[in-house]
Amino acid sequence: MKATELLADGFGRIGEVVHDAVEGLSAEELNARIDAKANSITWLVWHLARIQDAQVAEVAGLEQVWDAQGWDARFGLSLPAGSTGYGHTARQVGAVKVDSGELLLEYSDAVLEQTMTFVRGLAAADLDRVVDEGWDPPVTLGVRLVSVLSDDLQHAGQAAFVRGVLQRR
Repeated sequence: MKATELLADGFGRIGEVVHDAVEGLSAEELNARIDAKANSITWLVWHLARIQDAQVAEVAGLEQVWDAQGWDARFGLSLPAGSTGYGHTARQVGAVKVDSGELLLEYSDAVLEQTMTFVRGLAAADLDRVVDEGWDPPVTLGVRLVSVLSDDLQHAGQAAFVRGVLQRR
């Protein structure tokens, strides 16, 4: 298996976990927080998609799906433009709400589609390209993609955990 196929498989798994965590839940369940400082399923899925969107678009030289497809207006969040959730306060986490899971899944799927198109078009040698000189050692494309993949899988797992907690209440 080629490294790029492995990355595509990993990103595809994020989409599967996200769908399992979101499908069939009401807006109340999606937006619920276990306590006042906890992340909701909505915030977790929105955040993982925003991070993937921002990070992959940057290294791919593409416009973020969030901007290119008008997701900012569709979500209508009262957050600063370009917000990805990184460093959000509890209040900001609580401001990320949806009326249904469809919006979350449509955005997540659109981001995944752009990511998969990019990753599937890479050659193995592309993964060695330095994309961030601000670290020692400098960050390569392969390392950045694994970082996004790891972060997103963690947040998708957290969303699945929250779903389980909510359904047992």
